[in-house]
Amino acid sequence: QVQLVESGGGLVQAGGSLRLSCAASGSIWSINRMAWYRQAPGKERDLVAGIPTFGRPNYADSVKGRFTISRDNAKNTVYLQMNILKPEDTAVYYCNMNVRTTGWEYGTDYWGKGTLVTVSS
Repeated sequence: QVQLVESGGGLVQAGGSLRLSCAASGSIWSINRMAWYRQAPGKERDLVAGIPTFGRPNYADSVKGRFTISRDNAKNTVYLQMNILKPEDTAVYYCNMNVRTTGWEYGTDYWGKGTLVTVSS
């Protein structure tokens, strides 16, 4: 069993910054891709940013140049630094990781419960 726990959400004024963290715990062999998604009220859950084990991260066009995703493999943790926040960034942010619990499996997707980010104008 693998658990993901997000932290760092909250209320911030437009133009401000927040840093989200998500730590994985449990039976972990390795973690493939890590990512952040968000879901605004009445909308679908969309990818914000993803980062592979090796390689370059990818970002939604709406956050390019403002958000930065990073990972600490030793801590099984992924971060999302969010700068120049806008009211339209308001959403519940979910952490997603593709986790291998043994050395001979491809990986399974796990999700955190989400953390609310509210940006006031």
